[in-house]
Amino acid sequence: MLAKICYPLFSPGLVARDDPGTGTGTAMKIAKCRLLEYAPSMLSVGIVGLPNVGKSTLYNALTSGGAEVSNYPFTTIACNIGVVPVPDPKLQALEQALKPKKTTPCAIRFIDIAGLVEGASRGEGLGNQFLGEIRQVDAIVHLIRNFAKSDVSHVFSDVDPVRDAEVIDTELMLADLEVLERAIAKRAKDWQTHPAEHVAEKRRMTAWRESLERGEQLRSLDLNDRDIRDLKSAGLLTGKPVLYVANVASDREAEEVDGLRQREPAAPLLAIDAELEYELNQLEPGERAEFMTELGIEEAGLDRLVRAAFDLLGLISFYTVVKNKLQAWEIPKGTPASVAAGKIHSDMEKGFIRAKVVSANELVEVGDLHTIQSAGHMRTVGKDHEIEDGDVVEFLF
Repeated sequence: MLAKICYPLFSPGLVARDDPGTGTGTAMKIAKCRLLEYAPSMLSVGIVGLPNVGKSTLYNALTSGGAEVSNYPFTTIACNIGVVPVPDPKLQALEQALKPKKTTPCAIRFIDIAGLVEGASRGEGLGNQFLGEIRQVDAIVHLIRNFAKSDVSHVFSDVDPVRDAEVIDTELMLADLEVLERAIAKRAKDWQTHPAEHVAEKRRMTAWRESLERGEQLRSLDLNDRDIRDLKSAGLLTGKPVLYVANVASDREAEEVDGLRQREPAAPLLAIDAELEYELNQLEPGERAEFMTELGIEEAGLDRLVRAAFDLLGLISFYTVVKNKLQAWEIPKGTPASVAAGKIHSDMEKGFIRAKVVSANELVEVGDLHTIQSAGHMRTVGKDHEIEDGDVVEFLF
């Protein structure tokens, strides 16, 4: 499918905006536009949080987008959507070694979702609309305000990151509980009429409801693959993987995130200065590197965030080199070779014969795909072979 996506010059991200009137994607007038392949199956991450915690600032930093930013609540009333490339040192090394005509990285779609408030599960502050947007994403970045600025208003009278995180998590749990109660009521007749056929479903949904009633996030449960698929199809919010991000404004504030970490130790947590990241992203690459050196920043916070989101989704990358075009592809960890081939095209999975595999590190060291192949260093594998992170693969079908 071809989609018209507008993107800013020098931008690491591609930007689009939902049309609140039609629900369709329309191009933002930023710098210039082009037609490019848009994958409907591209994984998406929603940025959520209370109003005025810096969601749109973070989104603009990620995508060089044009989401409105102000110091009052509900500046964002419709979703902003941006496609962001995943930082990939192995892909960069392959590009330098192979010098292809074109290089395509993996990408994640980030969605800036308008601020939630206490009572969102009951429809407060356009809550139903906002919760509906979150149900569509694969994972959640929960941005929490960890800075105090008198010129930026807050929905509460003070800054309390732990309280703010609990407000959002509580609203998501209440929304899930309402969804489950409706689903259970709808399925009750079938459960009673054909009890033997629905034992597992009844047990699963009842256990989820009981967990929510105890104040437990569904993602904290011992979930199998079937559970995860069912949670996703049901749109249950607390079953989605979450990355907590503390929006800080100083090194001291970055160190004061222990309370957030203790709330949910199993969930990843990053501290990022969204405003600084946005300012850095406005600079030319050379200026940016120089400024980061002056500030003692070894890695951009945005790179850490995008990679953390990629890891949160349980993804790895493999690479193909076809007709002098280098491309990275994302797949879940543990994906067999035949299924990985289907990531490129369904016909490749159906007609899969075998694959030839070499690690990106080995290919970079040799510097030439033809030499690797001639020397017999590419391993031949079957359809059940698990593709590993960093594999360069040639599929035969």
